Amino acid sequence: MGESTAAPGTAGAGADAARGAGNCATSHDDPQPTVAVAPTGNSRIPDMGRPATFVLLRHGETLLTPQKRFSGSGGTDPSLSEAGHHQAARAAEALAARGTIEAVVTSPLKRCKQTAETVATRLGLDVTVDDGLRETHFGAWEGLTFKEVRERHPDDMNAWLASPDAAPTAGGESFAAVAERVAATRDRLTAEYRGRTVLLVSHVTPVKTLVRLALGAPPEALFRMELSAASLTEIAYYADGNASVRLLNETSHLRQGLAGS
Repeated sequence: MGESTAAPGTAGAGADAARGAGNCATSHDDPQPTVAVAPTGNSRIPDMGRPATFVLLRHGETLLTPQKRFSGSGGTDPSLSEAGHHQAARAAEALAARGTIEAVVTSPLKRCKQTAETVATRLGLDVTVDDGLRETHFGAWEGLTFKEVRERHPDDMNAWLASPDAAPTAGGESFAAVAERVAATRDRLTAEYRGRTVLLVSHVTPVKTLVRLALGAPPEALFRMELSAASLTEIAYYADGNASVRLLNETSHLRQGLAGS
């Protein structure tokens, strides 16, 4: 998602991070994977084979990240900061050590492409760009802090916090719309990469949305997940439509060697 916090007291980069808000507790409209049903009369559990595994990498920091400003797909498309480039390099080394990545797919935004290219170069892989992995469009809120949006657009902010169907001021993208886009991207990529492990370089909103949908959790669950810059998350998708969250917000690679530096 963006770089900002969604609401006071929420964990992680909330404004980027949440697709729902506050009191919206239902998820009956959330798109879910299609479930493959075994043939009638076959009591054996079918062999689902290897799952499609998404290793999800949030991009490294930009200058807006520590300032907690809304930074989506409708702003100035900032580059990685010096710290962000360092984080991308650390992530690349960690992924090389894992030795499981077979393809790299990234959001079209510059901060993700730079992160993905750093990793792909280390792994000797090409980078594929997928528009479905882009961040939320925050409309007139792009570049502002949560406090600034609250002061300038209080009614729109209240509506946005109350419902995933509400969009940011002046043509922004609602979190419900983001969830539909992300779910469609998930279905397409799981079919394309069935049985393979692929690195998806994306943003707070898409990554948290994928986790939430995999868990079958309500929209407000996104406010209870933290997703740091250059963190790793992993989800496996099986042929029967089930998903398994294997890792969330792993950042140990960013701390390695810091004690002696």
